[in-house]
Amino acid sequence: MTGTLLGPGDISRALTRIAHEILERNGGPDDVVLLGIPTRGLPLAERLATRLAEVEPGFDADARCGALDITMYRDDLHRQPTRAIGTTRLPEQGIDDAVVVLVDDVLHTGRTIRAALDAIKDLGRPRAVQLAALVDRGHRELPIRADFVGKNIPTSRSERVDVHLEEVDGEDAVILSAGRAEA
Repeated sequence: MTGTLLGPGDISRALTRIAHEILERNGGPDDVVLLGIPTRGLPLAERLATRLAEVEPGFDADARCGALDITMYRDDLHRQPTRAIGTTRLPEQGIDDAVVVLVDDVLHTGRTIRAALDAIKDLGRPRAVQLAALVDRGHRELPIRADFVGKNIPTSRSERVDVHLEEVDGEDAVILSAGRAEA
């Protein structure tokens, strides 16, 4: 099966549900910090932060959301050495003793999240790290699982899941296509 699996409304509902699940799991927004993994994890984190602020007016979406560049922590740099180094932007209060929610678009092999965990340990010591992914497509190579998932989409290794977001691609969609899958 190929084609659009999630449209704008589906993505919006999934993010709203994830925001509520984050609040429920953590007993409210206290100490919650969102770190988006560029490229598409960052706008997803910003959208989640906005939804958290809508439910909990005391939550400052801008102050509690940041970006986590994992480029130098990846285990495939030797294959693609021309990657550009991005920006890590932590919330002003940092991540020490915080509940850090990593946000990414697609959870696949788990290697991106392993790199994110390595990056976090160099930046501080959070009380807990949780993972929110818009799509979990399976095929884990590491023992990593998401705490919050927008949609589980079982795929074959030869299929590709592309997340398009308005902020980056001009549209919101999750598209499944045939082709070589990436980690």
